[in-house]
Amino acid sequence: MEEHRHVTIYDIAEKLNLATSTISRALKDHHTISDKTIKKVKQTAKEMGFVPNTLAAGLRGNTSKTIGILIPTITQPFLSSLISGIEITAQKSEYSVIIMQSHDSYEMEVNLAKSLYSNRVSGVICSLAMETKDTSHFKQFSNNNIPLVFVDRVPRDYDTFRVVINNYLAGYKATKHLIEQGCKRIAHLTAGSELGTLYNERKRGYIDALLEHELPIDEKLIIKLKEMNYEDGVKACNQLFDLKVRPDGLFTPGDILAVSAVQTAKKRGIKIPEEFAVIGFNDDPISKIIEPNISTITHPAEKMGKAAAELIIKNLKSVKEEDAKEITFLNTQVLVRESSKRI
Repeated sequence: MEEHRHVTIYDIAEKLNLATSTISRALKDHHTISDKTIKKVKQTAKEMGFVPNTLAAGLRGNTSKTIGILIPTITQPFLSSLISGIEITAQKSEYSVIIMQSHDSYEMEVNLAKSLYSNRVSGVICSLAMETKDTSHFKQFSNNNIPLVFVDRVPRDYDTFRVVINNYLAGYKATKHLIEQGCKRIAHLTAGSELGTLYNERKRGYIDALLEHELPIDEKLIIKLKEMNYEDGVKACNQLFDLKVRPDGLFTPGDILAVSAVQTAKKRGIKIPEEFAVIGFNDDPISKIIEPNISTITHPAEKMGKAAAELIIKNLKSVKEEDAKEITFLNTQVLVRESSKRI
């Protein structure tokens, strides 16, 4: 059986009796090559089934024209939309993407960062794992002038590009909405390490909204989750409902947690929203499917992905290195639905 062999520029050069350097320049529309020769070379390359080896070309230039995406998981709707935004922008500039999932593991994030660096990616877009408490594994990119952008889950202190929403304001808005619906004893589910800003800022917004409206801060009503999943949400809500004086409202940092709250409350015969009002975060599709529909905070995932990719590409094309900057989206909105609407 004949072994399959890729067509190279050497094969095209031999067929056309031209120098390989001429073939290479013609394929790149170089100005030193005539239009007639360029057309002839490209037509022959097409007929022979020639496919440019972009990886090899990238290695020669110490880059692969690939953007590495390092995220906790692709299963969350927010992160799926984020990836979509990155990919749309990358494709327009003829960049490909490679997606890696940390599954919220710090150890896996460290290993995957090494893998991206070994693959000579042109830039990296990362949303931190829940377990991450140290960011030294990202220094390999910064120290070698590989653009690095943190999105959504960003570290507190790292001098690089970041794309976020105003999580403090979003947390404040969500809690204020519950207060306006008459809730007096509002619980909050939080997550993440002290390194990150996302959940800490939403919690800070929650606390300030309570203080501003002279409502007490009860530590029993604030539960920190190990993971942002349905099962942990159910456990936390049962813990809240077992209190002698249970909460009458709940702000969760994700819609899947709001869903777990609604379903747990219904199983225990607690009326929503009359006895227990719930608001989530992200406006995931599930928030509109479950009964009652979940009130939530909008989160412009695709726009954030596009902004992150634009930062990478702009930095790669710029002669001088861009100053690290933060892009903050302020247009988060409260979407009031059945799970919290009392008034």
